[in-house]
Amino acid sequence: MKIALGVDHRGIDTASSLLPYLRAKGHDVVLVGACEGNSCDYPDNAFKVGRAVASGDYDRGILVCGSGIGMSIAANKVPGVRAALVQDELTAELSRSHNDANVLCLSGDLIGQTLAKRIVDTWLATTFEGGRHARRVQKIRAIEQGDDPAAVRNDTSSGVRG
Repeated sequence: MKIALGVDHRGIDTASSLLPYLRAKGHDVVLVGACEGNSCDYPDNAFKVGRAVASGDYDRGILVCGSGIGMSIAANKVPGVRAALVQDELTAELSRSHNDANVLCLSGDLIGQTLAKRIVDTWLATTFEGGRHARRVQKIRAIEQGDDPAAVRNDTSSGVRG
């Protein structure tokens, strides 16, 4: 899988652990937007990763900042991105199976590197369930386009995949 990885200064340690770990598992991982010096602004790298995923250049994105919150907020401003802040394996699984999240946001400060790896493994291995969840992802797309999500049909037989 082709994965774009982005960090801010507080996510560097976690990302430094994830990069070789994911590559050893056979993933093509690229650090998109590295931090220079002691500080960098998380919206810059969240945007870069979000655009890389939304454009289809990368299959998925992973973002790490201090809390994961800022990265999640910023990445979700990019049309086509469904970024999920995840802090355990269950929410990693649900973010994929129910929401078809294409960007994973992690906290560099609140979870350890071992848990981060378990979360990433779960997130990458989980597939989107479709069905009623596909309709809900379509409603998210409608909101991105400025449309009323209530106007999205309840028919999931179209095979639309989030």
